[in-house]
Amino acid sequence: MVQARDISGGIHFHRDSRPDQPRPRQLPGDVRGFVNRGEELGRLDAILTDGGDESVSVCVLAGTAGVGKTSLALRWAHRVKDRFPDGQLYVNLRGYDPGAPVTPQEVLHRFLSALGVPTAAIPADLEAGAALYRSLLAGRRVLVVLDNAATVGQVRPLLPGTAGCLVIVTSRNRLSGLAVRDGAHTLTLSTLDESEAIALLSVVTAAYRPQDDRDQLTELARLCARLPLALRIAAERAASRPQMGLDDLIRDLRDESALWDALSVGDDEEAEAVRTVFAWSYRALPAEAARLFRLLGLHPGAEFGTAAAAVFGVGQGTGSVRHLLDVLVGAHLLDQTGPDRYEFHDLLRAYAADQARQEESPEEREAALRRVLVWYLHSADGAQTWINPQEAHIALEPLSEGLTPASFADYEEAMRWYEAERGNLLAATRAAEKAGLDVIAWQLPAVLRSVHMLLNPFEEWLTMSRIGLGAARRVGDRTAEAELLESLGMACTQSQRLAEGAEYHQGALAARRETGDRLGEALSLNDIGLIHLRGRRLGEARDHFEQAVALFQELGAAHWEAVVTANLAEVTYELARPEEASAFVQRALEMHRELGNQGGEGNALRILSAVQRESGQPEEALRSAQDALDIARTHRNHMWEGYWLLELGRAQQANGELHDALVSFQRAASLQRRLGDRAREARAWDGAGETYRRLGRPAEAADFHRRAAATHRELDDLWHTALALDGLAGALSEADETEEARRHWTEALRALASYGDPRAAGLRERIVAALE
Repeated sequence: MVQARDISGGIHFHRDSRPDQPRPRQLPGDVRGFVNRGEELGRLDAILTDGGDESVSVCVLAGTAGVGKTSLALRWAHRVKDRFPDGQLYVNLRGYDPGAPVTPQEVLHRFLSALGVPTAAIPADLEAGAALYRSLLAGRRVLVVLDNAATVGQVRPLLPGTAGCLVIVTSRNRLSGLAVRDGAHTLTLSTLDESEAIALLSVVTAAYRPQDDRDQLTELARLCARLPLALRIAAERAASRPQMGLDDLIRDLRDESALWDALSVGDDEEAEAVRTVFAWSYRALPAEAARLFRLLGLHPGAEFGTAAAAVFGVGQGTGSVRHLLDVLVGAHLLDQTGPDRYEFHDLLRAYAADQARQEESPEEREAALRRVLVWYLHSADGAQTWINPQEAHIALEPLSEGLTPASFADYEEAMRWYEAERGNLLAATRAAEKAGLDVIAWQLPAVLRSVHMLLNPFEEWLTMSRIGLGAARRVGDRTAEAELLESLGMACTQSQRLAEGAEYHQGALAARRETGDRLGEALSLNDIGLIHLRGRRLGEARDHFEQAVALFQELGAAHWEAVVTANLAEVTYELARPEEASAFVQRALEMHRELGNQGGEGNALRILSAVQRESGQPEEALRSAQDALDIARTHRNHMWEGYWLLELGRAQQANGELHDALVSFQRAASLQRRLGDRAREARAWDGAGETYRRLGRPAEAADFHRRAAATHRELDDLWHTALALDGLAGALSEADETEEARRHWTEALRALASYGDPRAAGLRERIVAALE
């Protein structure tokens, strides 16, 4: 027996203290040529001075479209960001875009990722995600900018819960609910006064047109309704034509204004002024730039890269399209937000789409939209090749001539493209559904399933798959329907919605049986078996695995036969039938080795180690577990390593190698934290607790068991909750804390009530004996 004195330092499980927490820096760049708004900036500064550090400060900047809310928010955010050393978070909520607004779930996914939460650990549920977000911001000083919010519902889940943070919200509405319930300060922006409007025009034009007089600038400002957005566009046009008299430019703008007056009811002076300036600048564009501008209004998302814009490039190469984009940026009709990334203001996007409707035929608009959707579809398929090459590809129609999808040199490049285009891929799926392009609407989520299953972006995964399922049903494609049902089943299973996941997989099974897809039927049977195994319905799991393996044998699908044979080994091991489990696992191991499938071989070795350990063969168990870890480390696969280390730690325990066991459990916990698998991280804590008990250190053991039980309880995993509570009660009993030990054993019995398998029965008997 290894004594406590044999363990000397070096084993540390990191808890909640994380000095290496990311400090996101998401603010867009400060506004060039920002002038005026001195009074408003002073009032904003006073909010921080008056509020101190005692509460969460929320400030709403409200005002009409184009009045400069975002510019003011960013200018002030850059002025005060040093007071928030733990980072800045920014999102454009697109509350007024022609497309769908960004949901709180989507924002939480982005913010939690930026705060260091692994993708797989981000909760699918809105309330759970918001709670985790508030927990991560507690005690930190973070600046949060929520741009273009349309409703209180978009904002409230994104508010921190404790003092020290500042939230800046911009909206066309006052969002009075935030003031009433959340104590928000509201600052309503009006249009600029005359002197401020002239100052803004002069900042842009003075270097190019020093001869312009104040009266002419005053008239130009009046025609722009003294709105900053319209003023900047007008100033850019004036600066680009230094030889043209300002009176001529004003005459053109008056003519455009008269046209809008004739076409509209004229009940919104500011909106009419903005549209007038848009049209004035648009009609001054070269023909190719003007056509690209209006076709970009058909793009499914508000921001895009050069390659996507080139799909609309009316026969232009990428270099020519980049030049046209520069023309649009120079005219202030498009913003460049980063290297090779461009974005519309929501008003300009709506205007561009309106021009497309007026100047392009319905056939031309449909063809342009289809081209860009097909480009995203085939680009996503190319990304899958690098991100998850083991998954089978969906059969796609060949690309039309002249359409070249994005290509990637390696995994990192494919992942960067996916992260940049995630929002557009969701928007493309919605656009395909709205346009009645149902084949694209189901193919996009089907292609992306192979990426979603690795990264677990549950909100968009579920949304896209549900759109795809509806599209597949509309076209009557049962094979496609089965693909989307399987995708939804996987998303629900991986987000701990086991009952819902089982329903989807049952639907996929029915569709595949109906279409005679025998291989798909076997895969669905295995999926359902895995859900039953996860829920510890062991008899049902075994039945489904047996049906699946019989079908795979009949089809000659050796790879899948080996996979499901290993699943049979695991379920029979859990049913406490070691001899039967040994036969299955030896068969699976032999098949995987014949196929050269080292991942399958390592998993079989993990199961074999558990069987050997419980069959009184500790040395053989240790050897099998070490062989599995060798495979994981050779492949540099942290998912395999983190899981298989749990069995290595148990095998080391069985051999009295307690120091090594602690190292294994610590490494497993660290990897699972990084991978975002909270259940397996908790199992590593439980293993560490058992190791400390064996070392005669019950207080430390109780701490780890307690943390494990809390996580399993939160995940509604009753079996592992019972195991952790039993360990906790045992440690407390050894520390002579008998009453608390009895409480935890009693709770463990309640958790075991729904299980009737031999292991559960044996654990129940042992706990009852301990209580007596």
